[in-house]
Amino acid sequence: MTAVRRLQLVSTDEAPAPPDRPTGAVRVAIATRDMKGLNAHFGSAPKFAVYDVTRDGWSFVEALAFDDNSDESGAHKTEGDDRISPKVDALTGCHLLFCLAIGGPSAAKVVSARIHPIKVPQAASIEEVLEKTRTMLNGAPPPWLRKVLAEAGLGAAKPSFEDD
Repeated sequence: MTAVRRLQLVSTDEAPAPPDRPTGAVRVAIATRDMKGLNAHFGSAPKFAVYDVTRDGWSFVEALAFDDNSDESGAHKTEGDDRISPKVDALTGCHLLFCLAIGGPSAAKVVSARIHPIKVPQAASIEEVLEKTRTMLNGAPPPWLRKVLAEAGLGAAKPSFEDD
């Protein structure tokens, strides 16, 4: 069983509660090795930085850390050893997942959890990823993002041709 550690910022006056997503926010998970950049493959990511992104900015939600990761070779250490499901379960509630690479079976599990995986061709800072997401929300989101927003109940209506 893969161990998952969660780090959240909570008030010391009350017991921690699951973080609520602000209205209109897209919950974004970023595969990271160092909590500074998008710099990991999904299967080998030791951590995921989770943020809520709105049209106006973003806020840190939590950091997820995993003890048991793949080595990016594409081979599993032990046959039948499932390192993917615990990650997908921990990311439940996220709308977008940014990573450098993700295998087909992993992508299928992520998509079935209603999380849209996004492969990025090269490493980038977390701030760059969040700013690009915010910019997409403020502009005309691409069709795949409109679909994610609509499925998440975030009010992304289909574009009106009357506006043209």
